[in-house]
Amino acid sequence: MNRFVAAERALRTAAPHQLLDAVRRVLTDQYAADSVELFLADYGLTVLQPVSVLPHTLQPVPVHSSPAGRAFGAQEPHVETLADDLVRAHLPVSVRGDRLGVLTVTLRGREHARGVLAELAEIAEVLAHEVIVAERDTDLYLQARRRDRLTLAAEMQWQLLPGRSCARPEYDLGAQLEPAYAIFGDNFDWSASADRLSLYVTNGMGEGIEASLLTNLAINALRNARRAGLSLADQAALGDQAVYAHYRGRCYLSVLMLDIDLATGLVRAVDAGSPHLLRLRAGTVERVAFEAQLPLGMFEETDYVAQEFRVEPGDRLIFVSDGVYDVASPGGETYGDSALARAIQATRLLPAAEVPRAILRELTGHRGRPDADDDALVVCLDWRGR
Repeated sequence: MNRFVAAERALRTAAPHQLLDAVRRVLTDQYAADSVELFLADYGLTVLQPVSVLPHTLQPVPVHSSPAGRAFGAQEPHVETLADDLVRAHLPVSVRGDRLGVLTVTLRGREHARGVLAELAEIAEVLAHEVIVAERDTDLYLQARRRDRLTLAAEMQWQLLPGRSCARPEYDLGAQLEPAYAIFGDNFDWSASADRLSLYVTNGMGEGIEASLLTNLAINALRNARRAGLSLADQAALGDQAVYAHYRGRCYLSVLMLDIDLATGLVRAVDAGSPHLLRLRAGTVERVAFEAQLPLGMFEETDYVAQEFRVEPGDRLIFVSDGVYDVASPGGETYGDSALARAIQATRLLPAAEVPRAILRELTGHRGRPDADDDALVVCLDWRGR
């Protein structure tokens, strides 16, 4: 335990850009590690990118076909046995369900590795917390996640997002946007308190910087209203007023807003021209229908009304934007409810954090080409309740 405390202290006192150096030094000194490397998931969730300084000497590692990717996907340590009595441990680097990457530690001796594996997993968790904090003061970890250059609109959108996954005893959440390096209008946002989960899924109009600016304005207006303690309907009204005041109806934004009572599963929802919501319950996929209301910013002083429904333990909710729902195949067939239902059934055994990316892969197959004509957003909520 003393060496774990030493590792924790080293990470907490390290300069933001020197976290890897700090963890490498302490794992070498205290745990006799032969080598230590940190990999972070790229924006597209296709590879784990090495964190290093120039010149870059390590290659990215595939998320779906590598030992490190196995640890990332399962969120459990994965151990490889190498030659010369070496053992390589791949440890998830995650914060409250938000999967950042993998810490890879090479050790000598199987028994030694088995004895320290639990402590190393805890150190990886501490490292994850420190990476999140360090990102306020250094670009190193944000740069490391980039397989390609982000467009300016995408840069703005990713900075606006809360994360790509999170977990609490009552629920698991996962989300993904495509094209990851050129996204511009779609967005998701969530926030939890002791008793409630707020979840917004937006389907922005327009392209490029203008679409990103519209989404930034709307999301920050909704956050401002939420943090002021306003009801869901009043949050929508304030967001509507903010968008209309700036654009005067020329641009508007569709959003589905949910407020979930964590104790009872009662959901209040405002459907403002929203993305689509489907529910997997007891093996059956069905659309959750709402009374449609106007998108935010379309007209001046629109009144919004919250509707109610209830989630039950075991429910899976899937939110998709029009960039998923309306995608056409080479033959002109839209993705729609039937294809979505098949994709939801096919991914029912995956954890919530992996479902969005899996559905987006299915969507690419339906489209018949890798490049999308529109933003595509998928959010997955697995509800367990209390």
